[in-house]
Amino acid sequence: MKTVFHSAVRLVALLAVLAPLLGHAQKSYSFGMIAKSQGNMFFLAARAGAEDMAKELGAKHGIRIKIDWRTPNEEDAQRQAEFIEQLLLAGTDGVIISCSDANKLTDAINKADRQGVPVVTFSGDAPASRRFVSIGIDDFQCGERTFVELAKLMGGKGTVAAIDGNPNAQNLQQRAAGFRAAAKRSPGIRILDIYYHKETPQDAVAKIEQVQQSNPDITGWGLLGGWPLFTDNALKWPAGAVKCVSVDALPPQLAYVRSGHVEMLLAQDVYGYGQRAVQHLVNKLHLKKSPGSPQDVTPLIAVTKANVDAYAKNWEKWLPK
Repeated sequence: MKTVFHSAVRLVALLAVLAPLLGHAQKSYSFGMIAKSQGNMFFLAARAGAEDMAKELGAKHGIRIKIDWRTPNEEDAQRQAEFIEQLLLAGTDGVIISCSDANKLTDAINKADRQGVPVVTFSGDAPASRRFVSIGIDDFQCGERTFVELAKLMGGKGTVAAIDGNPNAQNLQQRAAGFRAAAKRSPGIRILDIYYHKETPQDAVAKIEQVQQSNPDITGWGLLGGWPLFTDNALKWPAGAVKCVSVDALPPQLAYVRSGHVEMLLAQDVYGYGQRAVQHLVNKLHLKKSPGSPQDVTPLIAVTKANVDAYAKNWEKWLPK
């Protein structure tokens, strides 16, 4: 009997020692993150934001958060859908995705939701899907503002053209619609057209050169995405000869503001997209809190010669070393 008693005492003592450790066992979450393309600084900054917020919230709540980065080399909505399937099979807790084509991704997002895996979209929504929140700018207003700022620079008269990347991307469709809507309120400016292209710097530059050479009367360009400015010497006209406003403010784009070839960049909080996505998933899964709205709208930040150097310092934090 004594032996049993002493064994029981030792077991209780051992449990007393282990209890704090067992109670402190960390809850773990794995969040799949699917951007549109590898190597794009926009998405690398979003990834950095997600990784940093995962560390911050992990420390705050005593949990472990892994960001499982799965992104195609180039835009490929079908590949993105396959990544969602792979993440579900791997037991992911949540998915963060920038949709290249909403139509091709809605079913995969809905499947994740049916399996109890919440999905956050950023900078590329699938509005007909069951994602629980979408993070990004108001793309219609972004298109409107791009035109309005361009019209101011042109003195309300002239001919403009715009480029808009992937015609299947929901966010870019909205930017184009906003650009056209604003143009209707400016009768002194004629829109030649909005041109689509593969989302690479080379394709964007080629499209601008082709259109500008065929239409030398163009005096303004609206870049509804910054693709051509990701490479050197993209704009062949003398600085200031053709007015230009571009969405986004990635490091290569800043040089065009400094040179005077682009008068204004409309920056998105790309680092913040990753931060906010992780915050939403932690709120939903760990804190059992849902967002007040399915739309988490972030503001645009104007970058001009007056503040370009100050803005550039953000990228020292946003781009992974």
